[in-house]
Amino acid sequence: MKKVKVGIVGLGCRGSLLADLTAGMEEAQITAVCDVYEDRTASAADKIEKKCGKRPKEYLDFMKMLTDANVEAVIIATSWDEHIRMAIESMKAGKITAVEVGGAYDVEECRELVRTYEQTRTPFMFLENCCYGKFELLSTALVRAGKLGTIVHCHGAYGHDLRDEVLGGRVNRHYRLENYRHRNCENYPTHELGPIARLLGVNRGNQMLSLVSVASKAAGLEEFSYTDKNPDPSLRGEKFAQGDIVNTIITCAGGETISLKLDTTLPRYYSREFTVRGTKGLCLQDIDAVVLDGEENLHEFYDPEESVRKYLCNSVKFAEYLPKIWKNIGKEQLEAGHGGMDALMLSEFYNAILTGSPMPIDVYDAAAWMCITALSGESIARGGMPVSIPDFTCGKWITRKNKDVVPLG
Repeated sequence: MKKVKVGIVGLGCRGSLLADLTAGMEEAQITAVCDVYEDRTASAADKIEKKCGKRPKEYLDFMKMLTDANVEAVIIATSWDEHIRMAIESMKAGKITAVEVGGAYDVEECRELVRTYEQTRTPFMFLENCCYGKFELLSTALVRAGKLGTIVHCHGAYGHDLRDEVLGGRVNRHYRLENYRHRNCENYPTHELGPIARLLGVNRGNQMLSLVSVASKAAGLEEFSYTDKNPDPSLRGEKFAQGDIVNTIITCAGGETISLKLDTTLPRYYSREFTVRGTKGLCLQDIDAVVLDGEENLHEFYDPEESVRKYLCNSVKFAEYLPKIWKNIGKEQLEAGHGGMDALMLSEFYNAILTGSPMPIDVYDAAAWMCITALSGESIARGGMPVSIPDFTCGKWITRKNKDVVPLG
């Protein structure tokens, strides 16, 4: 079987996970690893050699890795600020390019990303794993089948207590710290926005038009810095720019609204709060509920005493709507990163390369979703004023078809 020869750049927590997953996949072979920290490349190479029997080439310089003829595709899992620059260089070098999630620092870099793709036509995929979530895809299938009627509003959040991770930035060589010190924006929008944009057909018959964003005060990290849970005493009493709660509302050409919430620096449980509201029903991920008008309200509440959470999307009632990729998922994929989402995402990427199929999450999606970070910062700085969202398709969203959406068949 032909394998995609892959180079992975950025071998922190996320990049290491993607490397581990790829090393166990039949569709791909890791031929190169790259990071600015030599210990990370050596550790990754050791693991890959042990698992696959062949050691990948190690690089400390990304541009040198791009000259490696034994690398066909590049996965970029570095710090947020390097994603777009590296993706542009990768496409220019003719390497099939996949980029991990994060927000853009400037709208112009999103435009340059799209221009580079259009000039080179190098295949590009945005690695938003939440687009492969079971509940998100089931909800999208129900919407496509008309079960929820006309969709009016969707909501999503990145609700994740990251106080120790942010304050441990220097200790763990992690990039979030400097972002929280100096920026105030919706800094991580795509986990919540990606699945919603796919469901609403954004860039494929629909478009996001404008947004407003507001941020609360920044108090959570500073107060946490005084506790014994702070991993870096040098940050005791540090002031931060990033508001604890950021709310963003987006309006769409189809008349729908989208609300997003960033909530990462106060005590809380993890949740993406994925919610779909239509004229005939709703989907609510937090309690795995699907409520359909005129039918029995089906839901299962989370019982913290249970060791395994039961999912409504396993219900016989909705079995016919569950996407094929979830019906056929194997045990190993389920046990991989993020409950199967990562394995499905990487499989879709490698299979698109091997079959020559369009990338399911393309450069126009990446630009539209990532630019929310820069635009939200602008809106917050202007007191919540509306800000226009660019059309990176240059009007092609009107005629582009939903057939390229994340597979639902």
